[in-house]
Amino acid sequence: MSHVFLYLDESGCLGFDSSGASKFFVVTLLKVEGIETQKKISRAILRTFKSKISAKEKKNHYELKGSKTDLSIKQYFYRHMPSSGWSIFTVILNKERVYSHLRTGDSKKRLYNYIAKFLLSHVNLRNNVTRLDLVMDRCKSSREIKDFNTYIEAHLDLSPNALLNIEHVISHENPVIQAVDLFCWGIARKYTSEETSWYDCFKEKIEFESVYLPEQDEKRRPL
Repeated sequence: MSHVFLYLDESGCLGFDSSGASKFFVVTLLKVEGIETQKKISRAILRTFKSKISAKEKKNHYELKGSKTDLSIKQYFYRHMPSSGWSIFTVILNKERVYSHLRTGDSKKRLYNYIAKFLLSHVNLRNNVTRLDLVMDRCKSSREIKDFNTYIEAHLDLSPNALLNIEHVISHENPVIQAVDLFCWGIARKYTSEETSWYDCFKEKIEFESVYLPEQDEKRRPL
């Protein structure tokens, strides 16, 4: 029987109107098996921040971010990650092929929830999971959090006896959210810029990676 943590983060935006909007929206999940593995990942982040971030930089930001962290620092962090007990799942939404009626207002929120559910459906949570903690960066309103939690709870394939906790946290207060942010940024760079120097460091840990609505798939639509 096991306690599993899932940390969810995204890179890019779900904006469609601006010329500067990203082509892809990347949602990444870090699956952590057991509290000891969780503690080791937290220590890897905290050690990296303490050892590799200058005092001046620490005044400007309070966390490790993929977009603001040098490759050498990311590599240092990865060397201090535990060798086992964790894996990465990611979905890359090709925004150019999203229906127009899903690009505004509440429909965008519904699209986000669907993509998160799609990603979670590829994580095996039935076998021996007694407690699941789903943790994500707090970037939603109270109403959006309630809608998201209700939607995900209805679609998670958990054992009836498993305990579920969904938590929305401030990223600089949660080291493991910062870890998934680093990985998510690296995956996004692969698709937006074809730059894989950081992605190549951790790609062996990716258990699931899929482009949703790829160019050649004309029939598949999100909703």
